[in-house]
Amino acid sequence: MESSPIKYQQLISEIGNLLTLGRENAARQVNTILVHTYWEIGKYIVDFEQKGNEKAEYGSQLFERLSTDLTLAYGKGFSRSNLFQMRLLYIKFPIVQTLSGQLTWSHYLEILKTESELEVGFYSKQAEKERWSVRELRRQMKSMLFHRLALSTDKEGVLKLANDGHDVQQPEDLLKDPFVLEFLNIPQQQQYLESELEEKLINNLQQFLLELGKGFAFIGRQYRMSIGGKHFKLDLLFYHRILKCFVLIDLKRGEIDHQDIGQMNLYLNYFKKEEATEGDNQPVGIILGAYKNHILVEYATDSITNKILLAKYQLYLPDKAQLEKALNKLLDV
Repeated sequence: MESSPIKYQQLISEIGNLLTLGRENAARQVNTILVHTYWEIGKYIVDFEQKGNEKAEYGSQLFERLSTDLTLAYGKGFSRSNLFQMRLLYIKFPIVQTLSGQLTWSHYLEILKTESELEVGFYSKQAEKERWSVRELRRQMKSMLFHRLALSTDKEGVLKLANDGHDVQQPEDLLKDPFVLEFLNIPQQQQYLESELEEKLINNLQQFLLELGKGFAFIGRQYRMSIGGKHFKLDLLFYHRILKCFVLIDLKRGEIDHQDIGQMNLYLNYFKKEEATEGDNQPVGIILGAYKNHILVEYATDSITNKILLAKYQLYLPDKAQLEKALNKLLDV
């Protein structure tokens, strides 16, 4: 060991990595078994109910009696609410194979809070795809991610979203309506500069990346470009691993106007010729503002060949009732 301390430290590191991987795999297997066991318990309760013995409502005596007897026999974990959630797990996921081995019981407790089957399907698929923690899942549900994505598509798209989750296949898939930046903790009426908004986004980069969605890799802020002897600075620069392209983001405190669109078009032309390398697709520009004039946007973007996306942001959580009303209207069409 004295003659090869580096090799010895490498041995320690390799053993440590093996132990970590083993523990993670063991925890994953235990979690899968636990979720499947709870699903089976839920199935027993539903079968008991369907045989006409007793209607298994939350306030019924069945759950109180089960909770008392199971706790006495097997210990903690069988509260009335937990048993009710086990029953609900079976009802919402009647085919056991649709349960994910990546999601914990805590994940499912969050997902089962929604009464919409569309949302249940979407959040279970998306949490698995993007490997959300329970905290991240809770935040996405609270910010009404499903509704914001669904309202940017059609009825068929909504059903696909619920069945398959959200896949980014084209630049338009990057947008949400709107982006929600409540994690910045800026009061709605507070005056702030674009530079302050940028600073807060950088300070909360992990949350911002979660809001942007899967595939974004941060490159830098105030990215400097020299064009025709003049210097320009882009607010935020990302690379999207799935679309294989640069994503340029410009922040606007107020309304997006035609000059912002022209400037972004300039930046995209620069990136196509000066920054993109072999294998990169066309860059995408996102102008993120508090407001946008739809008529102005239509005329300003007409005949522009570059992909410029205009999106709204808001500093507070969206109104759930309004989004549900809009989504129901879309589904009724």
